[in-house]
Amino acid sequence: MSDDARADLRASDADRERVAEILRDALAEGRLDMSEFEERLEQTYQARTYGELTPITRDLPAPGVTPPPVVSLRKDAAVDGGRDEDWSGRIVGGEGSSTWAVAVMSGFQRRGRWTVPRRFNCFAFWGGGELDLREANFADGEVVINCVAIMGGMQIVVPPGVEVVVRGIGVMGGFDQREAGIPGDPGAPRVVVTGFAFWGGVGVERKQTRAARRQAKLDRKAALRELHADFRDDVQQAHRRMLEGHKDVLRGHREERRREPRYED
Repeated sequence: MSDDARADLRASDADRERVAEILRDALAEGRLDMSEFEERLEQTYQARTYGELTPITRDLPAPGVTPPPVVSLRKDAAVDGGRDEDWSGRIVGGEGSSTWAVAVMSGFQRRGRWTVPRRFNCFAFWGGGELDLREANFADGEVVINCVAIMGGMQIVVPPGVEVVVRGIGVMGGFDQREAGIPGDPGAPRVVVTGFAFWGGVGVERKQTRAARRQAKLDRKAALRELHADFRDDVQQAHRRMLEGHKDVLRGHREERRREPRYED
């Protein structure tokens, strides 16, 4: 795969945290001031692809290393300390909560805690539907979602770490391919999207749950507060050292003046 193609791959939360760690080290070493650090950290957590992450640390050396680091454009297997998702607990077997959904001039929705069957069939005619898999369990390690959209639309939401394969056919319509081709986490389920769209469309997007987004936002704010506190402590310590230095100089001057001979008229 060429570098240009790799740059379009979606970055994971672990990738963004690696870049954030490099920025924190650069702030501690004085390579970035606080405003530069905050600006780059904001860019890091907003980055969605490797191509957006790479320039953020291009001019910064890794801690203790002379050459500047480059964010890896290869998707490595997740290790402990990466995502905390336990996929083994979400592949539960069985038949699934439901196996089909229909929307004719109306809509349907599957979300929350439900079990995705091995094959789910859905149909929309002048209507729409949403399949949210972020909190769902899976009947098997690979599930197939077959979508038929006639002058209608469907939206499939998958969590980070799930591999998506899109095989649908569109006639004056289409299937969203943006999330296809991104390797999944080890042990994560595989979602295959098939079907047919005529004057309609099937979208696929990858999103965290609201709870995960809220927690990530709280963690970022806590990290920033901690960095600001550390920075204030460093400034206060520097001021104290400067004052002690001034006091030492003044004491030295007083000692010299006391030792100077005095002449009386």
